Amino acid sequence: MEIERNDGDLVRQIGLNDRGAEGELCRRMAPRIHLYGLRHLRDRHAADDLVQQVLITTLEALRAGRLRDPDRLTSFVLGTCRMTELDLRRNRQRKERLLEQFGADALAPAPPPMPNLDQERLEQCVQRLKERERTVIVMTFYDEQTGADLARFLGVSEANVRVIRHRAMDQLRDCMGVAE
Repeated sequence: MEIERNDGDLVRQIGLNDRGAEGELCRRMAPRIHLYGLRHLRDRHAADDLVQQVLITTLEALRAGRLRDPDRLTSFVLGTCRMTELDLRRNRQRKERLLEQFGADALAPAPPPMPNLDQERLEQCVQRLKERERTVIVMTFYDEQTGADLARFLGVSEANVRVIRHRAMDQLRDCMGVAE
């Protein structure tokens, strides 16, 4: 059975790059940090995030020897919890203010840029299609008719409309010189 080290010894071992001491620190402090997060953030996922952030910050500080009094490790971790939790709250409030100020539209992804189409060439390519294929393409993309509407109009099945549309689109791509 392994004897648990005191805080000072643990801090000094971490300063010497002892991975076992780092693991012990994480096992010892993670439950405390998690409870702190649950109490103050009131969200299990936010508490989990807090545990990770605080442990990373603590380990970085200990590796760099920035803890003046090694015997005050628990106080250092608690202070790191407070500061990290405040940062999380500030970031959340900042996001809420930005959302109110600029609206949800600012967060929506921009639509992909439309390629420059050669309108004349497209017109010529559509005119080269057979009448039924041209009808399906025009009614689908210009009149925005559904496959069921097209099937009733043409007197064919919806599956047949899909086949006609697919073949017509292939012919248009070839004519326009567009790779699939």
